[in-house]
Amino acid sequence: MHPHPPQAEPALPVFDVTRRYVRLRERRDDGFVEFDFSIGDPGLAVELVMSERDYESFCATHHVLHLSDDEGEALDLEQLKWRYGQPGLAE
Repeated sequence: MHPHPPQAEPALPVFDVTRRYVRLRERRDDGFVEFDFSIGDPGLAVELVMSERDYESFCATHHVLHLSDDEGEALDLEQLKWRYGQPGLAE
């Protein structure tokens, strides 16, 4: 017999591969768009550059969710915590 019942593992957030995110970085004067693209977790992204027309088509094809400026800033703060402080702190 065990004196303590087994502890349940904490639930991990669901990684939903059907959710696609775009964070617009810059619409350049030369007609190109710089943006971050992620699948399942907006904190894990690749940086991409495309023409405006290709960007619009890309977003439509992948049914992306566009991150707001506030959401983007929250991601930046979380990255700074991982780099320079304690991750996950609400400040």
